[in-house]
Formats: sequence, structure tokens, C-alpha cells
Amino acid sequence: MNRHFVPAMFLALTLVPACGPRVGKGAVAAPPTAAPATPAAKAKTAPPAPKSAYFYPDARRCDVVDDYHGTKVPDPYRWLEDSDSPETRAWIEAENRLTSDYLDKLPERAPFRERLTRLWNYEKFTPPRKAGKHYFWTHNDGLQNQNVLFTAASLDAPPRVLLDPNTLAADGTVALSGWDVTDDGALLAYGLAQAGSDWVEWRVRDVATGKDRDDLIRWVKFTSPTFSHDGKSLYYARFDEPPAAQLLTAPNYYNKLYVHKLGTPQSADVLLYERKDEKELGFSPTASEDGRYLVITAWKGTSPKTQLFYLDLKAKRPKVVELLSGFDARYSYLGNDGPIFYLSTDKDAPRSRIVAVDLRHPEAAKWKQLVPERPDALESSSIVGARLILSYLHDATSLVEVHDLSGKLVAPIDLPPVTTATGFDGRRSDGETFYRYTGYLEPGAVMRYDLKTGKSALWQRAKVDFDASKYESREVFVTGKDGTRLPLFVSYKKGIPLDGSTPTFLYGYGGFSISITPSFSPASAAWMEAGGVFAVGVLRGGGEYGEAWHLAGTRANKQHVFDDFISDAEWLVKNRFTSPAKLSIGGASNGGLLVGACLTQRPDLFAAAVPQVGVMDMLRFHKFTIGWAWSEDYGNSDDPAMFPVLRAYSPLHNVKPGTRYPAVLLTTADHDDRVVPAHTFKFTATLQAAQLKAPDAPPVLIRIDTRAGHGSGKPTAKRIDEAADRFGFLLHVLGTGAKGN
Repeated sequence: MNRHFVPAMFLALTLVPACGPRVGKGAVAAPPTAAPATPAAKAKTAPPAPKSAYFYPDARRCDVVDDYHGTKVPDPYRWLEDSDSPETRAWIEAENRLTSDYLDKLPERAPFRERLTRLWNYEKFTPPRKAGKHYFWTHNDGLQNQNVLFTAASLDAPPRVLLDPNTLAADGTVALSGWDVTDDGALLAYGLAQAGSDWVEWRVRDVATGKDRDDLIRWVKFTSPTFSHDGKSLYYARFDEPPAAQLLTAPNYYNKLYVHKLGTPQSADVLLYERKDEKELGFSPTASEDGRYLVITAWKGTSPKTQLFYLDLKAKRPKVVELLSGFDARYSYLGNDGPIFYLSTDKDAPRSRIVAVDLRHPEAAKWKQLVPERPDALESSSIVGARLILSYLHDATSLVEVHDLSGKLVAPIDLPPVTTATGFDGRRSDGETFYRYTGYLEPGAVMRYDLKTGKSALWQRAKVDFDASKYESREVFVTGKDGTRLPLFVSYKKGIPLDGSTPTFLYGYGGFSISITPSFSPASAAWMEAGGVFAVGVLRGGGEYGEAWHLAGTRANKQHVFDDFISDAEWLVKNRFTSPAKLSIGGASNGGLLVGACLTQRPDLFAAAVPQVGVMDMLRFHKFTIGWAWSEDYGNSDDPAMFPVLRAYSPLHNVKPGTRYPAVLLTTADHDDRVVPAHTFKFTATLQAAQLKAPDAPPVLIRIDTRAGHGSGKPTAKRIDEAADRFGFLLHVLGTGAKGN
């Protein structure tokens, strides 16, 4: 999540805290070791109960109580919000010792990690982009911590390393977060993120020499700079520098748009646009290919609705023109022919359409519709050469078509079934574009598409030590609680018994108009090899069916998302893929919220849960970093109408002592400045305290990564370690005894 704000009507009042008694017994106990069993064994038997109690690190309770519109809500672990206090650091170290001690003794983890590492060790390519006479793409030889940026004079010429982030930090925690090149391909602007933080520093490199210039741009988040048409300047948006002590926690407001002249210090950059009256606005600049316009997409939080402004760079006194304002729809600039702007928009079309807008007569009544809305959602679009390339989602799988600029269909692009296609970048002068497709059993192929012939040709194909012919991946449709038709992807080894005995991992997200579509993962492949079913739910709140589908899972409708996920789980049980004793759930970020809500609402339905970097405190999320931006999807507790809605499903506030919850392994990171780790810290302490009072309760553990953030740019080594811990935990808890291949 990276971007919405509902103005606060009332502020929660924090009463004076007073320290209360400690919870926990201060001891760390090793886990019991489950007896190995085959995946099909003991189909109707719950996982073995612990033979000894779990003792969790001390977690002090304080008498912090917040007043939300007259309702008093305790927050006894508020002190865990200070990640750097000595007390919190001691708690973190104790929890990590407990978790490491538990995981180190799991017989399933080491073989799974070994197999996962072999599966991960394959070449990965991104689709090339052409600028001037140069091609640019990223490549990973298999186990490199970070992708390497390459360039070449042609697709057949020997490539040259342009930027290798792996040389910038011994632990691989410096990541390439974005890049842009000048129209002639002479200069590269690139952004680096440290230790998983969302803060990005941008530099400029000479492509011919591979040497950096002196340019440095700091305090950038959530947008990327763009070069001017002549390559002499960079347009970018930034926040003000936060206080050093609040670098990873201070709220991010008042984004500003600047122009940086190459060769000058950032302090000399010229402010182009700001909105002192709109602290939540953010800006993403794009320079038109003809050099005439700077197109500015204005966003507000995580809402897909945008505004579109422009700056006429040829005007005597350029000023920002608010072309499409009011946040009434999503507007995406694709390109222009002089004053004619080509846009993708969901204005009066929830599944989106393509229109042409004349800047001289921009009123909606005079727009020219080029490609109308259709039953499938328009996921992305671009202009390459003289062609529109439109990527639709048909039941959450890719369907891509090429149209001319009048909107007439030229040809579809053939894709394998149940796959996702991405890429299709390029310039108006290009005669080619590149794309990549992938699926749950398809590691990925990068294709070159010739715009003149309409033919696709293979450029690179991933070669993975995985025999896809032994597995099946299919899409089924589940009837939700309220009758909604829900796509569900199910992938598994052919011939598995449909008797409820198979360990199953169900993944979901359901939010922020983000579409969850088929993709290959070494971890899911290793899970299937170990005998498990890998299932992915398509939930309301995402973008798979357009804006109406998204809105059906937001704010007062958020419970729909949890109901959808629970319906998927019940379908898997009803159709005998698995049983509650063999069913686990997982998700990250907003998906971590999904898992937290579902495990507290239906603890009887799942044997295990692995929420990652989840939003667990729905009453205070908007008080940290970019959390305010999620209010478009969630609402926030400052609104008296939304407070009871949020409290009703907030994972932190719905833990009931004495309830037997599933086995839980939570994950977070100390440098997560998007979903701050306090969410997971407080939920863990609360769940551990409650689980101590339940009979024969399985473990609640937390894995806290260091020098890592929300997930973007995480080194390969850390990804493998985390996945091995997560799935090793699930293999153990579900009682499969699988050893890997």
C-alpha cells in the first residue's frame, strides 16, 4: 500500500497511562516435535497438540485507554509502538530467540529450504526497453540478492552491466527501486532504497562510461522522476525531510513537484507546484515525448481516482493547468498528438475505456471515445508506435489486444491460458515492444512483439528445475456468502486424493484495487512438490473486475473481503481438497489484515496462519507514515461512523482470551516504514496472552527481520530464509512430515 485520507472529524483522546502487571512467565520453551507422517495420513485428525506449555517473553501491560467518540478502548501494549526503546528492543530479541529456537528444531525446514534454493536458482529477465540505440533490462542469474541492470546496443550484442546493486551492500539490502533513461539513451536516472525503506535516493549515471554524475535527489517516495525531452533536467516529486528520530514513523504529507537541472545541487531545484491547502495530494510527473507538455498525475492516498494536470513547457509563462480535477474518476495519460491527449479512464465506465481529450475543449461532452467499456476490466494500456496495446482481465487472467489509434481492433496477442502478461512499454517511434507472461505452473517467458507483422517471438524463457507436467492448475468459481461469484485458482500435483487429507495453503489480498493474477513462485512450487495444494482467492476489494468490484470490498463493505476468503476456504473443505485440520492461510500487508481478521473470526476453520507485515490495529493505522493514505479503502477511527465498523473486524481488538486459535507465525521487519511493525508487535503480544489461557493451544510466534522493510527490494537470501521458515512451519504444524525432493 502506498497511497488516502478522510478528514478527521474527531480525534481519539489518549488518557494518562499507568503501568499494569506483566503478562507471560518470562521463559522460552522449545517446541514439541510432531511425529512424521505422510501427507495422506490421519486425514481427519487435528495436528498433534503441544505436550508442554508455550512460555512467551514478558509483555508489560499498561493502562492506556483511548476514547473514541465516547467508547473507551484499552491499548495495553502501546509501548510496543516505539520500536527503538530499550524495552521494545529487549522484547524483540526475546521473541526472535523463541522463534529461532522453535524453527531450528523443525525437521521439515532444512529440506524445504534446500529444495527451495534449488528451485529459486534460475535466470530471471524483465522485458527490455529501448531508448535511442540502447536496450535496457534487468537480469538475475538465479540467487543474486538484487537484479542487475544491463544494457546492449542490440538484442544480439553482448550485454554490459550498467548497474549492479549487489556491489553496494554486503548483505544485499540496497535495492534498485526504479529507473528512467533519456530519449537518446545517453543518461540513466536510478533510485536506490536502503534496507527495505520506502525512501529512495536518485542519482544520474552516464550510460557510455557507467560513471555517476554529481546529481543526488533525496526524500522521494511512491513516485519516480522523469527526464525532460532534451535530457537536461529531471522532474520529480518529494516530501519534506522528516525529523531524524522519526525517519521511519513520521506521517508523510505535502508532496511537492520540482524540476532539477542536471549538474546543480538539489537545493537549487525549482518548485513547480504545491498545494498548501491539500496536504494529502501526491504528484507523479510524465514528460510528453514531443517535449511540449509535463503531464502531472495527482493522487490522493490509495484511491484509484486521480486528477490530471499539465504544464505547457512551450508557453511564455508556463503554469499548471488543472485539466481534469475533482477526483471523480481514474485518469491515466497514455500519449498525445499535439493537444490531443489519449487517456484511459473509468469515468462513466467502471471497467475503464479509452478516450481522446482535446486540451482546447476538454469538457467531457466533447471527449472522443476510442475503445468503449466492455465486460472485462481494462487493467493497463499503453501506446507504442501507432498502436494502442490494451491488457484486459478476463476472470483475473490476461487478455491482450492491439488497436490502432482510432480504436479499431488490429489483432489479439495469443497467450497461454491461466497466465498474466505484463510489459508492453515503448515509444511512439518504436516498431516493437516486449512482454512477459507467467502462471502458477509457468515460470515465465519474455516475448518480442513486432508491431508491423503482429507476431510474437521468444526472447528469453525461464528454465526451472520443476516438472510442470506433473501438476495441474485450474480456475474454479466459488459462490460467496451473499451469492457473489468468486474466482479461485487451485494448483496441485496430479492425482492427489480428494479425501480432505491434503495440506493446503490459501492465499489472498482483497484491497486497494490491486489485482491478484496468476504468477510463478518457487515457494509455491516447492509447497506443491511437498504434496500441498496452493490456492489463491480473487476477492472483492481488488481490481480484477473494475471499480465496482473494488468498492464492494472497501470501508463499510470491508467484511465482504473476509467473507469471500472464508467462502473459498469452505469450498476447499467441501470439495475435499483439504480439511480444517490441514488448512492454512496467508497474505501480506492488506493480506495480513485479511488473515488476522479471518483467524479471529473463524479460528475453527484453519489449522495455521502466516500473516505477513499485516495491518492489525485498525483504530490507529492512520497515525503512522503513509497509513493515513489507506483511509480511502478503510475509513478511519476519527470518523464516528467508521469507528464501529473498524473495531468490529480489527484483528487486534477481536482476540478473545481462552479461544483456541490456529498455530500462527507472524512476520514483520524493523525497517518497515509502510506498515510499521507495531501492528504485528501488539497483535502478537495480545494473541500470545490469549492463547496461554486456551487448552492445548498451538504456538503463536513472531519472526522479526532486521535491515528489511515491507517487502520491496528484499534480498533473495532473505526471501528464501523467510519462505523456508514460513512453509517449514506450515509443513510441521499440518503434520505432513514432507521432506522435499
